[in-house]
Amino acid sequence: MVFAPGSRAPLPPETRGGVGLGGGCAAVLVLVLEVLVALVMGVFLLARGWARPVAGDGPAGTVVEAPPMDWTPTVWCAVFTLAALIVAVAFLLSGHPYAGGVQLCVAACALLVTLGVFTDADHRAHPAPLPPCPTRAGVLCAPRVGDARDPGRSGHQCRSGGDSHECADSGG
Repeated sequence: MVFAPGSRAPLPPETRGGVGLGGGCAAVLVLVLEVLVALVMGVFLLARGWARPVAGDGPAGTVVEAPPMDWTPTVWCAVFTLAALIVAVAFLLSGHPYAGGVQLCVAACALLVTLGVFTDADHRAHPAPLPPCPTRAGVLCAPRVGDARDPGRSGHQCRSGGDSHECADSGG
């Protein structure tokens, strides 16, 4: 920052001989560079995601386990956010408040994207439990755990141990 002699306040950009225009040009240049980096990173992460197996790809009747947490997209987005924040601080410390403000907005947007990517990866690694079987045809379901008192180990109690129309959850 440039200070006037004997003053504690920095000089405005227009009194420093055109430094404000240079800051604007640098801000636009850095912004275009960040957009290009974000596009390349997005294409790479999308292409990487296409190779991931999807739940339900296995043979019918097999138990599909959730994939482990994939930290790569989250870390890449976090590094991009940190880089945008460092550039913002550098602009602010060099006396370019508008360029620094733009970079702070870019860092805030990148932080929101990072949180979204983390949330998506967390939901993939920890999916909601499947509904209990039986369900409609073609819907994945979790088999019921048998009860020790239920001789058929079907997971539901029948009133008299008879046929299925007497069972409480058979609908009959």
